[in-house]
Amino acid sequence: ESIDLSFKNMNTTFLDRFSSIRIPGTKKERPPLLHLKQAHSLNNDLSTATDVDEFFPKPLSEREILELFEKMMEDMNLNEDRKTPLREKDVSTKKEMVMQYISTASKAGNLKSSRQISPQEFIQELKSGATDERLVSCLESLRVSLTSNPVSWVENFGHEGLGLLLETLERLVEYGLQRIMGEERSLSLLAKAIDPKQTSMMTDIVKLLSAICIVGEENIFEKILEAVTGAAEERNIDRFCPIVEGLQDKSVQLQVACMQLINALVTSPDDLDFRLHIRNEFMRCGLKEILPQLKCLKNDALDIQLKVFSEHKEEDMIEFSHRLEDIRSELEYPFGDCRNNCSQTATFFMVWNAVKGTSAEGYFLSILQHLLLIRNEYFVRPQYFKLIEECISQIVLHRNGVDPDFTYRKRLDVDFSHLLDVGVDKEKIEELEDRASEMSTKFEREFIVHQETKSQLQKREEKIHELEAELRAFKSQQGGTALGRSTEAPHPLPPPPPPPLPSFGSVPPPPPPPPLPPLLNGLGKPPSSGGVPPPPPPLQSFPGGQWSPRSHSLPFGLKPKKEFKPEITMKRFNWSKIRPHEMTENCFWLMADEDKYENTDMLRKLELTFCCQKKVKKDEDDFEEKISIKKRIKALKVLEPKIAQNLSIFLDETQLSESMIQNLVKHLPEQEQLNELSKFRNEYNNLSEPEQFGVVMSNVKRLQPRLSAILFKLQFEEQVNNIKPDIMAVSAACEEIKKSKSFSKLLEIVLLLGNYMNAGSRNAQTFGFNLGSLCKLKDTKSADQKTTLLHFLVETCEQRDPDVLNFIEDLQHLDKASKVSAESLEKNLKQMERQLKQLEKNLETFPPPEDVHDKFVTKIFALHAREHYQKLSRMHENMEKLYQNVMGYYAIDLKKVSVEEFLTDLNNFRTMFMQAAKENIRKREAEEKQRRARIAKEKAEKEKLERQQKKKRLLEMKTEGDETGVMDSLLEALQSGAAFRDRRKRTSRPKDIPQNLSPTSQRPVLKACNHGNKSYS
Repeated sequence: ESIDLSFKNMNTTFLDRFSSIRIPGTKKERPPLLHLKQAHSLNNDLSTATDVDEFFPKPLSEREILELFEKMMEDMNLNEDRKTPLREKDVSTKKEMVMQYISTASKAGNLKSSRQISPQEFIQELKSGATDERLVSCLESLRVSLTSNPVSWVENFGHEGLGLLLETLERLVEYGLQRIMGEERSLSLLAKAIDPKQTSMMTDIVKLLSAICIVGEENIFEKILEAVTGAAEERNIDRFCPIVEGLQDKSVQLQVACMQLINALVTSPDDLDFRLHIRNEFMRCGLKEILPQLKCLKNDALDIQLKVFSEHKEEDMIEFSHRLEDIRSELEYPFGDCRNNCSQTATFFMVWNAVKGTSAEGYFLSILQHLLLIRNEYFVRPQYFKLIEECISQIVLHRNGVDPDFTYRKRLDVDFSHLLDVGVDKEKIEELEDRASEMSTKFEREFIVHQETKSQLQKREEKIHELEAELRAFKSQQGGTALGRSTEAPHPLPPPPPPPLPSFGSVPPPPPPPPLPPLLNGLGKPPSSGGVPPPPPPLQSFPGGQWSPRSHSLPFGLKPKKEFKPEITMKRFNWSKIRPHEMTENCFWLMADEDKYENTDMLRKLELTFCCQKKVKKDEDDFEEKISIKKRIKALKVLEPKIAQNLSIFLDETQLSESMIQNLVKHLPEQEQLNELSKFRNEYNNLSEPEQFGVVMSNVKRLQPRLSAILFKLQFEEQVNNIKPDIMAVSAACEEIKKSKSFSKLLEIVLLLGNYMNAGSRNAQTFGFNLGSLCKLKDTKSADQKTTLLHFLVETCEQRDPDVLNFIEDLQHLDKASKVSAESLEKNLKQMERQLKQLEKNLETFPPPEDVHDKFVTKIFALHAREHYQKLSRMHENMEKLYQNVMGYYAIDLKKVSVEEFLTDLNNFRTMFMQAAKENIRKREAEEKQRRARIAKEKAEKEKLERQQKKKRLLEMKTEGDETGVMDSLLEALQSGAAFRDRRKRTSRPKDIPQNLSPTSQRPVLKACNHGNKSYS
């Protein structure tokens, strides 16, 4: 018992000295941890080295030595393999080892290092709640002590110190994720620490980056990519190469963590093209070759990540194929085996053979796949390729002869949507203009044939009427002769009494013997035999100025217009009123039925829009002054030198053009001078060139008429081409105005709106209005001065009857017809007739040619010109009838309104209507844009609030129950694939997104790494 007790006491003392933890002296009032070295220096005299005999005052037995030897090996933390050879040594050797170990442990007290700090001092420092740098220093010293001290020291610290370390770790975990996400340099530092050589560190880092990518803020994905890209630039490698290299490591945990990060990066973008881009970049870095190897490992955690990667890849490919409709793409070879001999295929295979097997192969494939992402629209696709071709040409073809900066790979922050819209609009306009030009040419050709046929038909009808008149005259002549021979009565029976109408006058007596039929040519149609003229209108039967009892009735069966009584006073539409007695029987206003467009909501909206408000005085000082500039043409004085100079212009010319003949006629010398020059024929060689030319001209008979006839022949085609299109334009416009149903509906709607707005004024209850008043629609402003009655009319037509808008297309010849002057047209026709008559007169008086070489042939042209002139004349007469008809149809007085003014007003209204329609569209687009922006803003704020709440719930540490921390939850969700399943519920691309946006316009602007001449976005 004494031996055991002494051994226990010895053992305790030995262990204390052996482990160099307990220091002799008082344990009260320990100094702080930062002054531990100073405390050791003060107590150095208490812990001096002692002799081994101090522990063992009497010799030890063999059993005690063996027990101490076992205790020493256990304290040295030796395993059984290393203990076995030591146990085979003899007792003396074991005793020496024990004594040496005890001596070494006793001398360790003199060392001034962290191993001298006792476990109790570390525990006291951890309990003090040190923070920041002091806590870091304490933990670093504790790490060194735990790795360098014996197991007994660790056991003494572990009873209480382990709990303190876990509490510290719990506090760090609680706020660590928030600090990392809030620190700007944290992601960059983590990205730089991605090193496949440091397996354990890289495993934790990629797990942390995966969790941050899942629960981070909106732009955390871009920040992670930028951090990874920046770290790769410093090392001059591909940005995803370290992550792919981690998949080749033997550590399965690192492989699982790397696949988690790949899935987190690939599934984060909302744009399909950007997801494909990130996935393809991983594939180019070697992931494509590694995936089959990873599938062979048969690890459950790794299989989950591979399954998530494959599922997302398939889903993106399905969405990709749906977007491209009938285009089927293969990731490896988009062009398949279509080896044709065409130049396009040959060009592709030339490029393919140039990049095949090189590092550029992946980039070429990525370019082709990006090209497949272009929207398949008729107008949009060419503009994309045009823009891409321009960019490629600027990159490849350099004016300065220097290659571009391949290290600059930051995404171009350029919105190409506007350029594409302009290109698409230009393409559409060009195509529509080509189609319009083709249709216009075809129409003009058909219309010319129609007009010519119509004029021929009119000529034939006139001939028929003349023949019918001759036939009736001949029959009446024959009948009168037979009647005179068959009766003996000296006088024929009296004619029937005239009808009792005072306004007719006397009925014509029986026709006298008609003249010979040839004399009837060119006369008008004779009055119908036996017929009585129709009765006059009822209003002409009563005395002038006196009203009959039926004076209150309206003509032509018109009914009084509905009297409107708006609830509020409205602005007036200042139109020119057409009174009933100014209308004709076939007038449009007699058939107008505007009541069918009456709608309570529309009229109420009209009241609110055009209600009266306080007038704002405006200065109306803007007047346009029309100043007529008269060209003063000074008459040239005819002088001999001047005439010679003018004639010298026409020398050395074998063939005279139209302009030269015109100038020659203008500058031709007088006949007296030509006669004087003809006397110098014998002195021809002694004359100057202008005078020689005058001698030659004097030999031409009737020179002036010949030149005028030649000039007329050369100008005739141009005159016809100038007159005929104008006649056609006015004729077509008049027919379109009268036949257009859409235009008639428009006038009815305007009549309704005007009567409602003018209720209670002198212009109320109007049956019709002058069409020139349509241009005044734009002058009627709304109450808020933001719109006009014209814009309201366009909006009403679009909502109530969209077919009304077709009147713009119906009146397609109105623009050209409005530029035609009827006076100039008639003047040109008369001038052509005068020239033609002069030509025909000159042909009759021309003497027979004396010279066989006289090439003056104009008779055939005169016949041809007369035929064309007759066609133009008939077309002009038909045009006059058409616009007289249309003017009467709309009850327009030709004496007050000319046809030019009428067509110009209508064309101006048509132009203003189209402009108002465009302005309404722009206004709706602006309102729709504001509405979408407001909805998008509200949706973004709502989503942001939801993310913040979700993030707050995830980042909130739970201290009650058995709930795990945020990182544990995130890592568990990443490992099980649940985090990616939640992200797979990505909302589909909305259909109402404007198609003119570029697919890359919504991509984030990322900082790219330096890969030599490689380019990723």
